[in-house]
Amino acid sequence: MIRPLQEEDFAAWRELWSAYLRFYRAEVSDSVTQASFGRLQQRTDGLVGLVAQADQGHLVGFAHLVFHPSTWSTAPYCYLEDLFVSPSARGTGAATDLIRAAYAEADRRGASRTYWETQAFNGAARSLYDQVAHPTSFVVYER
Repeated sequence: MIRPLQEEDFAAWRELWSAYLRFYRAEVSDSVTQASFGRLQQRTDGLVGLVAQADQGHLVGFAHLVFHPSTWSTAPYCYLEDLFVSPSARGTGAATDLIRAAYAEADRRGASRTYWETQAFNGAARSLYDQVAHPTSFVVYER
């Protein structure tokens, strides 16, 4: 089941968040983690948090969406910034369900585009993404 992130989800979400950060070999301070959870759960600053809940009630994944304006459209864009499913729940359809829920939220908000990025070596994720979206020719640069 996919549902909005709720305040009481913090401990379970934080475990998933920590696993996600480990996967990408990244670190985020506790203050950023706390602030991000609050904005995702309260749906402020254009952020929306969705979670995948297993039949037993525990969280097995999340999707973090960022809605923002664009100079290329009068409608907002939806950036799927983070998507993670615990290794034990992979292959269950949770990731596909989270992407579909992101699409539904984007449609509900009138977004003209939903997009995301992933690392080139993330073959398992890319095989799913190839089924639910199409790759673009853009290369990401950052400072």
